[in-house]
Amino acid sequence: MSQKIFRRVVVTGMGAITPIGLTVDEYWKNLLNGVSGAAPITYFDTTNFKTKFAAQLKNFDPLNYMDRKLAQRVDPFTQFALAAADEAVKSSGINFDNIDKTRIGVIFGSGIGGVKTFETQHKNLLDSSPSRISPFFIPMLIIDIAAGRISIKYGLKGPNYATVSACATASHAIADAFMLIQRGSADIILTGGSEATITPMAIGGFIQAGALSTRNDEPQKASRPFDKTRDGFVMGEGGAVLVLESLESALNRNAQIFAEISGIGLTADAHHITDPAPGGEGAVRSMKLAIEDADLQLSDVDYINSHGTSTAGNDKNETSAIKTLFGAHAKNIAVNSTKSMTGHLLGAAGAIEAIACIKTLQTQNIHPTINYEFPDPECDLFYVPNKSIQKEVNVVISNTFGFGGHNATLLFKRYQQ
Repeated sequence: MSQKIFRRVVVTGMGAITPIGLTVDEYWKNLLNGVSGAAPITYFDTTNFKTKFAAQLKNFDPLNYMDRKLAQRVDPFTQFALAAADEAVKSSGINFDNIDKTRIGVIFGSGIGGVKTFETQHKNLLDSSPSRISPFFIPMLIIDIAAGRISIKYGLKGPNYATVSACATASHAIADAFMLIQRGSADIILTGGSEATITPMAIGGFIQAGALSTRNDEPQKASRPFDKTRDGFVMGEGGAVLVLESLESALNRNAQIFAEISGIGLTADAHHITDPAPGGEGAVRSMKLAIEDADLQLSDVDYINSHGTSTAGNDKNETSAIKTLFGAHAKNIAVNSTKSMTGHLLGAAGAIEAIACIKTLQTQNIHPTINYEFPDPECDLFYVPNKSIQKEVNVVISNTFGFGGHNATLLFKRYQQ
């Protein structure tokens, strides 16, 4: 039996809807400048909430991306998905009129999905009767609808489904897209994740789980990964789409290639529903697998975009995992946290952070971890504190870890023909 030859996979398009920018360029500019997206919540009355702030989108209008009828029939998490897809498709330069759409897929996830829709329709039920529930309730609620809506918009008939793995969701979607293109099941896949969880139930639930910061007097300083005074994460919202494509397909249509994705690592902690495994054991294996998958050495890694949530356990364990795996080389690696500015976008985190990694490969700039003021003896790596740096970066890994013990690591490298 002949051995299957895997194809190279590259990134040819990107789109981002984030609390610090509604385009990739605006998002990247604000990352480099250390802009925080955290501010008091304006979507609902927070009088009785211990946490009164989040990283909301600024000036997002779904009617800039879709007509009013569609905007009213999809949950915000799907609005964000469609908006990000719009920019990603435009940046990719794909002409859908002269391409085989059966070879193009959509793999797109969300950690929680249509929670705003659920809250609204549940109130209709309690206040009135079942007849007041919208006929669009179910298709607005379920997580796969974002992937379905993207495929419908562009007529894409290849692999189409959603991933759901809490904060690792988007990275799992990207990993699946990578594998499907590698093995020849598709030539192009739109992939990523979106989240819209700044709602009373979601914020209240995460407060009760003890996960959110309560630094209400200084919300812009609340997300402080690896800082000794960190007290929880900041909820964010938004979405991002990456266009993954086989190298052959990209070259055939003379596409701009932003970066190459060449390794993935997927593991489970099998330890606890919310707490990471001691010492970051699952993260160690996840990063190691991604590097081996790319046929690289530990010393090849220049930069790690960390999960870096600003929670006590995650930041300590991720630091431990990096030191355990890389040994002395850990001190040479720049480690930062995008979440220090965007907050935690849950199921979209892996996608917006993948874009930050790719922009670093393109520009050789690494954005800072803001709000780093008080060093933690248990977090003693170089976290690019408070100011962006220039550094030669050829290989970067992005970590995302989710409730349930899900670990995903993506490895990107500068594209070389």
